[in-house]
Amino acid sequence: MPRPTAQQRPFGTSPSGEDVALWRLESGGGVHAEILTYGAVLHSLGVPDTSGDVRSVVVGLPSADAYEKAGGYFGAVVGRYANRIADGRLTLDGTTYELPLNDRGHTLHGGPEGFHTKVWEAAGDSGDDTAWVRLSLRSPDGDMGFPGALDVRVTYTLDAAGTLSCAYTATTDQPTVVNLCNHAYFNLAGGGDVLGHTLQVDAPAYLPVDAASIPLAGAPAGVAGTAFDLTSPRVLGERVGAADEQVRGAGGFDHCWVLAGAADGGLRRAARLAAPRESRVMEVWTTEPGIQVFTANHLDGALQDAAGRPLERHAAVCLETQHFPDAPNRPEYPSPVLRPGTTAESRTEFRFPHLGGATG
Repeated sequence: MPRPTAQQRPFGTSPSGEDVALWRLESGGGVHAEILTYGAVLHSLGVPDTSGDVRSVVVGLPSADAYEKAGGYFGAVVGRYANRIADGRLTLDGTTYELPLNDRGHTLHGGPEGFHTKVWEAAGDSGDDTAWVRLSLRSPDGDMGFPGALDVRVTYTLDAAGTLSCAYTATTDQPTVVNLCNHAYFNLAGGGDVLGHTLQVDAPAYLPVDAASIPLAGAPAGVAGTAFDLTSPRVLGERVGAADEQVRGAGGFDHCWVLAGAADGGLRRAARLAAPRESRVMEVWTTEPGIQVFTANHLDGALQDAAGRPLERHAAVCLETQHFPDAPNRPEYPSPVLRPGTTAESRTEFRFPHLGGATG
């Protein structure tokens, strides 16, 4: 079998005029991943189905400019803080910091000029069993209102079995908060909608939200007996159309599930997504305590993907492994605080068991 490879080529320029590169990682067994230095975007993830037909299982856009204009954070690494911070305000060690508001009076995914808008430095290589690209970014003190200079690294690694891993590290020179995740839009059929996909989420509880998607006060809600019970595989179309106040309010799913086994911080399975007839199956494994499931409720056909196809509502599902939304203001949640002398580390893997690789 051919060895994994890593190659780069130009991908035009960013909206600010900086050169953007595309890194292509090949597993040697039919899986490939394409990563942009703009936003550290996962631009393509080609995976064979059970008959050998290779299609990208993530939604990609045609240019860096298209990513910027689309909004939606397609495929990007979002930060400094993924998800929402209520009222754009956080207090750390007695000091309150004001952040820019970009989502119904709150701060979403690090603010309007978050990590998804930056051109990252990148270096890559390959060995006998893996190909990888490491992207680096320095976020200065005060960037989008957050305290402390933050040095971030994201390493995408594709192994010979076809598993794509995303490893995140961050260090700071002042106390700050950090919550990094990839915002890929998945469609395992390679097109159409995901309403016929099945989804399983290994979580006993979720975080109900208000009309602006901020978690309600109180303990997480148990999923048993609700539309949010995905402890066994469920057809997405049946759940996003459920007569449930939380589902109706969001137009589908846009909620954080509280993962089982999160306390130990080890790598364990968070979700299993399958295309119709299980022609492609993906498992998400992570060290993070939560996973935000978002069923692309905002898409309306106005955007086109890299192949020129309109992106309609529920054209994809995002499976965003992360800390909980608004955790800087919720002491009962796992802490996202990072202090000097320590390193924030997390890892998420996308595995494809239908290809025959191990998943345990």
